[in-house]
Amino acid sequence: MSSVKRLVYAVIHFLREQSQMDTFTQDEQESLEVAIQCLETVFKINLEDTHLAPSEHLIEMFTNSFHKNDMLPLSDSLPEDVEKADQLKDEGNNHMKEENYGAAVDCYTRAIELDPNNAVYYCNRAAAQSKLNNYIEAIKDCESAIAIDPKYSKAYGRMGMALTSVNKYEEAVTSYQKALDLDPENDSYKSNLKIAEQKLRDVSSPTGTGLSFDMASLINNPAFISMVS
Repeated sequence: MSSVKRLVYAVIHFLREQSQMDTFTQDEQESLEVAIQCLETVFKINLEDTHLAPSEHLIEMFTNSFHKNDMLPLSDSLPEDVEKADQLKDEGNNHMKEENYGAAVDCYTRAIELDPNNAVYYCNRAAAQSKLNNYIEAIKDCESAIAIDPKYSKAYGRMGMALTSVNKYEEAVTSYQKALDLDPENDSYKSNLKIAEQKLRDVSSPTGTGLSFDMASLINNPAFISMVS
């Protein structure tokens, strides 16, 4: 039963994260809350039972299991499509350098259509979406990249930026911490983690100023552009 409870705990934790995302309508978020409450009632656990927390996130466990058993779907992209997709990625990177962010999104999207199992394309499109202030789309792209490659530190870093911009500071801290776990010497992740932690303290404090975070200054920093593959 302990293994079952650990699995259910991981599911509840995942559903809780999803319920706090702005990607769902209010009705959908309420449905997720109902699902969480049902699981907690049936299995008599809740998120305070941290001793049940697994060492890996549910998505990581799922993806790693498929990798281990060679069950991940192989790309059915033709070699010429893979080559064309890589060219489109390079074109998108050039558009990013020239600040043509809409064109960059288009290039990365076309690359994904040709080679949908390449995590880099989703992660790069997330960077372009953030530049266009499309933060929810950026979060979705980062999640797609992580689902393909759970060890992709850059995807966690970019998701942290997007989460910070929509005031999801707790989730942003988690993303940056994961990015640093995978890339401990990355100064950009370290500084952005400090920013997210400070914002989280500000909103948690009764005397917090509540000042808005200047996301534009962050994503216009040259370090952000240099993160594009």
